[in-house]
Amino acid sequence: MYNSREQLILFDADGTVIDAFDAIDRTFAANGMEIGDLESFQKRRKFFKYLGGIKEFPVNLKKQIGRHSRKKLLSTLTEVYREEATLYPGIADLMRELMATPGIRVGLVTRNITNEPETTLGQLFGRHDIDIAQLDYLACIPLREAKTGYFQAARMRFDINPARSFACGDEHKDFAAAIGAGVHPFIVSYGFEDHARLTEKFGIPEDVVSRTPADFCGRVRHAFDLRASAQLAEVIAIR
Repeated sequence: MYNSREQLILFDADGTVIDAFDAIDRTFAANGMEIGDLESFQKRRKFFKYLGGIKEFPVNLKKQIGRHSRKKLLSTLTEVYREEATLYPGIADLMRELMATPGIRVGLVTRNITNEPETTLGQLFGRHDIDIAQLDYLACIPLREAKTGYFQAARMRFDINPARSFACGDEHKDFAAAIGAGVHPFIVSYGFEDHARLTEKFGIPEDVVSRTPADFCGRVRHAFDLRASAQLAEVIAIR
């Protein structure tokens, strides 16, 4: 049925591998605003997510009104991503390991909202010694567009069995997109949506939700037998 025996993993960027909240916090601070704490940020929805809580709302609303203000915020956010933003602890090592392992295709599907997102992500990942040009698949998609079709396109490009394919994300929409594309989901609760919202409101099984970057990295390594592969490589090298 499928000619390839390869596996596929598709990463989300913001909130899954990139500490987007820290980047947003830095952006707001540079523009005289406050975003509040992560726990509060995760609980806010849609329009209010970037307006802060009761304390921050009046100042943030005033500073975000107008085309010029929004353009300045976006420019600052882009600069922060390119010069300061970081990957969560352990993520860079995980991605480099996956990219270096034969038989694993690695991609990135993201709704990153910075200016020229591919350039932005190239600089950010480059600071972590990851060349995104070496990824097998890269898609920077519109903010409101579903990822389902992109997950399917990546899998079909390499003729990979859905049972050997995985997609990662930090929002309930990412879970729905993965299921819709027939691939296995890795969901994290340290990004844009918290654990309670993901599991209680949207019914995402706790078994697929990682609470920390370390937990996420461990789950991925276990799924791809990376530790076993590394041990086998060491044995071969010794012999």
